[in-house]
Amino acid sequence: MKVCVSSVAPNLDAQIDPRFGRCQYFIIVDLDTLEFESIPNPNISAMGGAGIQSAQLVASKGVEAVLTGNVGPNAYSTLQAAGVKVITGVGGKVREVVESYKTGKLRPSTGGPTVAAHFGMGGGGGMGMGMGRGMGMGRGMGMGGGMGMPSSGSSPFNPPSVRPAVSKEQELNDLKEQSRLLKEQLDAINERIKKLEEKK
Repeated sequence: MKVCVSSVAPNLDAQIDPRFGRCQYFIIVDLDTLEFESIPNPNISAMGGAGIQSAQLVASKGVEAVLTGNVGPNAYSTLQAAGVKVITGVGGKVREVVESYKTGKLRPSTGGPTVAAHFGMGGGGGMGMGMGRGMGMGRGMGMGGGMGMPSSGSSPFNPPSVRPAVSKEQELNDLKEQSRLLKEQLDAINERIKKLEEKK
């Protein structure tokens, strides 16, 4: 039995990437042996369709579930159609999340997608830098405000009439969380660079 975890680096000690369709790596883990396959995400810089293509790639690996921070509507629908369970809102290290799933602490999401389409694309010409907040619940994050910043535009999940106002305190907390996630990703990238340089 296998699961797929979105990750910022290609190992079990890496942090969860809060994005599914545009995550850095897919870690396919055998729950019985903890053997894993690390797949660099070929769709990370796709101009469109990243969620669908990522979902198709993962489903083709025969996984029973996807463990990630957030998932958009296209990826969610594709995974559901393939019979793959979707567990969102997870964070921490890949190994810890897999253990939590094995022991039944994580349950499939019942609320559908957690972010709007194109989440994580960021602004600035589609540079693919949008980390979003990694907190789910949309609020227009990563919809073109660059680096996953709040957007004034609405989304299918946050129509203008019902989108909650974001207080300064909430925005500050969101920015701090985003900063923390970016730091974790940068630390993971620097660690990978260091390891690759040592192998030369």
